[in-house]
Amino acid sequence: MTNGELNDIARALVAPAKGILAADESTNTIKRRFDSINVESTEQSRRDYREMLFRTPGANEYISGVILYDETLRQRGADGTPIVDILQEQSVIPGIKVDRSTNPLANTEGELITDGLDGLRDRLAEYYEIGARFTKWRAVITIGDNIPSQYCIDANAHMLGRFAALSQEAGLVPIVEPETLMDGDHSIERCHEVTLNALHTLYDQLARQRVDLRGTLLKPNMVVSGKDADDRAHAQEVAERTLDCLMREVPAAVPGIVFLSGGQSDDEATENLDAINRAADGMNAPWELSFSYGRGLQAAPLQAWGGSAANTEAAQQEYYRRAMLTSAARQGKYTPDRGR
Repeated sequence: MTNGELNDIARALVAPAKGILAADESTNTIKRRFDSINVESTEQSRRDYREMLFRTPGANEYISGVILYDETLRQRGADGTPIVDILQEQSVIPGIKVDRSTNPLANTEGELITDGLDGLRDRLAEYYEIGARFTKWRAVITIGDNIPSQYCIDANAHMLGRFAALSQEAGLVPIVEPETLMDGDHSIERCHEVTLNALHTLYDQLARQRVDLRGTLLKPNMVVSGKDADDRAHAQEVAERTLDCLMREVPAAVPGIVFLSGGQSDDEATENLDAINRAADGMNAPWELSFSYGRGLQAAPLQAWGGSAANTEAAQQEYYRRAMLTSAARQGKYTPDRGR
């Protein structure tokens, strides 16, 4: 695949009014989600839940792509149709999470590194053959006492660069995700400082590893206060500080930025995305400002579904509504009562 074709896919993923559904929860993570609604996590129940989302009528008005887990990419729907085909028939682009897991970073206290480079070239070739057209790799940066270290930021940025280069070699658009976690009681000022450093280091590594930024997307955290902070910053400050980081560190060649919801509630993630897009209006920002939400799109339909096929229509209506609201926020047009 040529660099121009990678750029076309990247731009399609951030098409106006559209964003990405992150349905790439690992087996352990989705088990915790299912435990919360007292549903057993099996290969079939996971398939049924995700297929229900993917077949939601009209969702492709707002959803351009879906990040899948390895298991899901290989599955077939209840009628035998490959999941990849279900998405492609709706002009939704299939993607795949390719990092394996986070583990302690050697010679540090409380810091993590993402694994998954071993065998990645072969896995990417297989994923392309199955039908994936983009990839995602998540790096985790923790704020705490005397962390993050520059060593941690450098190591994770290097891994993101290697992942991105290998993805493009395989004809896949990489989404690079350097997530500064909101866990903790840190201030928004501290999150701003760490996010600036993480983005600066990331783009230095991507340049060193000869990644064509025109065929990439960035999936960053928003600059927010720690979730346990006494006085959490409001949406307007989140927007201002987030845009400051992006304008200072993200090259114009990047087609789009797809924010993660990152532990925020549905409403908080939507309100902050809306504030960012409203604040960006008139700034001549060079990239599309969109979303790649997991929990922010799925929490409501998961509760409505409850593991019962009888609830499919209600759950799909909740998913459609969350997608519509998030699309409105992606355009700076969100109102809390929209779609009620």
